[in-house]
Amino acid sequence: MSEEEKQQAAENACTEQEENTAPEAEKTAPEETTEEKLQKELKEWQDKYLYLQAEYQNYRKRVVKDIADARSYTAADTLSPFLSVYDYLSMAGMAAEQSDNLDAIRMGLKMIMGEFFKAFDELGVKKLESAGTKFDPNIHEAVANEASDTVPEGEIIREWNCGFKMGEKLLRPARVVVSSGKAEEENTSENFPAEEAGEKSAE
Repeated sequence: MSEEEKQQAAENACTEQEENTAPEAEKTAPEETTEEKLQKELKEWQDKYLYLQAEYQNYRKRVVKDIADARSYTAADTLSPFLSVYDYLSMAGMAAEQSDNLDAIRMGLKMIMGEFFKAFDELGVKKLESAGTKFDPNIHEAVANEASDTVPEGEIIREWNCGFKMGEKLLRPARVVVSSGKAEEENTSENFPAEEAGEKSAE
């Protein structure tokens, strides 16, 4: 046998040996079963669920804190314009204790009311002017009906308590007295004609 034939035979033997050992090597590598794959996917989904749950709890805590902060800031913004009203009330109280000057006290009260409605204006609150207007059940609450010779039926004679609106929102309806029209005159003849009444009296 020549050298070339010997070399070729050796190469063929190596190739045959590799082909025979390859399946054995593949067999030794552990294969992942379907159950193991499912267990792995389940674990991944469980981890994702726990992560999302933790994120949701953190989100809820942030929302609760934001709402509490918003309420606190809203209350502070609402009360702030009335602090000057409190100052004027305090000064008016001290002045009333130390002075008998009614004109000065009246002037102080007018200033306080001015500051009060200035604070309302800053908040967008408007007082309803009801006296002399037509009764509207959307903004008025009738507390009584009263006959009037000057105010037509269905119109408001006077207010018991004024109403307030903030924008389109009604804060409080005005409590009002509504005119029922002119008072009915008493008929002394008890609705009998004059002649018939005279005949009955003659009898």
